[in-house]
Amino acid sequence: MLCHLPGKKGEMDFSKIPKIRDEDRESLFGYVHGVSGPVVTACNMAGAAMYELVRVGHSELVGEIIRLEGDMATIQVYEETSGVSVGDPVLRTGKPLSVELGPGIMGAIFDGIQRPLSDINALTKSIYIPRGVNVSALSRDIKWEFTPSKNLRVGSHITGGDIYGVVNENSLIRHKIMLPPRNRGTVTYIAPPGNYDASDVVLELEFEGVKEKFSMVQVWPVRQVRPVTEKLPANHPLLTGQRVLDALFPCVQGGTTAIPGAFGCGKTVISQSLSKYSNSDVIIYVGCGERGNEMSEVLRDFPELTMEVDGKVESIMKRTALVANTSNMPVAAREASIYTGITLSEYFRDMGYHVSMMADSTSRWAEALREISGRLAEMPADSGYPAYLGARLASFYERAGRVKCLGNPEREGSVSIVGAVSPPGGDFSDPVTSATLGIVQVFWGLDKKLAQRKHFPSVNWLISYSKYTRALDEYYDKHFTEFVPLRTKAKEILQEEEDLAEIVQLVGKASLAETDKITLEVAKLIKDDFLQQNGYTPYDRTQSKMVRQKSRRTTLNSSRTCRMHSAVWRTEFRLCSPLHVEILMLLQFSVLHMRRKRG
Repeated sequence: MLCHLPGKKGEMDFSKIPKIRDEDRESLFGYVHGVSGPVVTACNMAGAAMYELVRVGHSELVGEIIRLEGDMATIQVYEETSGVSVGDPVLRTGKPLSVELGPGIMGAIFDGIQRPLSDINALTKSIYIPRGVNVSALSRDIKWEFTPSKNLRVGSHITGGDIYGVVNENSLIRHKIMLPPRNRGTVTYIAPPGNYDASDVVLELEFEGVKEKFSMVQVWPVRQVRPVTEKLPANHPLLTGQRVLDALFPCVQGGTTAIPGAFGCGKTVISQSLSKYSNSDVIIYVGCGERGNEMSEVLRDFPELTMEVDGKVESIMKRTALVANTSNMPVAAREASIYTGITLSEYFRDMGYHVSMMADSTSRWAEALREISGRLAEMPADSGYPAYLGARLASFYERAGRVKCLGNPEREGSVSIVGAVSPPGGDFSDPVTSATLGIVQVFWGLDKKLAQRKHFPSVNWLISYSKYTRALDEYYDKHFTEFVPLRTKAKEILQEEEDLAEIVQLVGKASLAETDKITLEVAKLIKDDFLQQNGYTPYDRTQSKMVRQKSRRTTLNSSRTCRMHSAVWRTEFRLCSPLHVEILMLLQFSVLHMRRKRG
């Protein structure tokens, strides 16, 4: 039965109905309701948003809201929660977890939520990160030499992504200062050339009567993809410096790659070799949940490594940023470190650079998802991982690609993702490995048996693959016309050797035909002297090219042994293709030349 409230006839009187005031509904402070490891529940959180950044407890620990139910919020905390008790305050910030983007990133070492480890060490005089420490990601004390764009002046119209200035961060990186993607307007002030710190105002815009000031630093949410004009087809190779990868299973700039392998197979060494020798302009190395001694090795070795650019020897750290999140740090921060790394990569991509991001390893991130999912009492899927594991991995790998950047002047950039995967016991049927292989386009499978034989890189040439070979055929046909048929023939030789290996085990090598014996010898040469490589010395990285150049000039003419072998082997290869002979001769000359050099 409907009852009318007192008032005018036929009308309802709403004046006496109690109204919920905004200050009653929403508050800047909530209160801790429960604590379970890195997961904290808080009450009085009505009005909060998903993935909003909060500060938990009296120590103001950094956390992120991952679930909302009524006025209750579930928070994953990126720091140790010991000491947090029921009733402690939870401060809402009203903004998502974000990173600072600007001059000073190159050469820096951050933790998973972009806190600079060197600045924290200088501030606290401790080798440990204290709880609740709040340090700016980019130093405000360093003065940067800012040069405005020549075609920009007061009255010019600019939009998001436009480059309005340049800072020479070091001798390798020209840091292009861009307008944040969501802004536009008319220039009312542009700073003259000079030295400014990261917080100084260098640009002022007016749009619809509202003025806004900009410094050289912009803040961007880590879970949000930075916009681009369009995605482009990836058709330029990502050179790694590893012969087995560049020759047989190439990747492209803007591609996605997985390196699964058991403990001790050399995943980290391959990731570090990519950081040292790849043809990328910028390297973002993320140590996600790896052992502390591995990250300490990276932190110790990288500053000492050098590279040659235009005849000058430069430190690799000038083009590298490290995100270190070791296994003894809180598990929730592993997810943040992955998103921090990819956001930094997208920022440099938008400048027009080719960026490579190394994630070592995504399995640790998946384990963190499993632990937090268990604490949230979610329904487990295969091996206890959450059902949304594949979606999370896909959303991460999809941020790779070669793009046409937003804004003027027109430029192209790319982000290549190389993710190491650590399946337990080297089992490639692990859910993380299976989900990853369904997403990435290049698979560099590491073999425990090869590693035990000290064959490094221990990439198994029979199970590895690359789906970019057709995309790169046009590039190779243009620059190296013989490359594609030589690669095809080399793969055929390796496959034939694998088929013959079973026969040899049954009846012995002596019962094989002479052509089969030569196939085994050629395959041995390819495996031992071409695919095998020392990852700790630059000599082996450049040896192959040097051998090819010198072998045809000197070894062919001066080595009687070579002439004898070539005559015999050419006779045996009467029925084989000339390409087979060419590979054989090339590798045989290389082997003899290397042995002579080493002798």
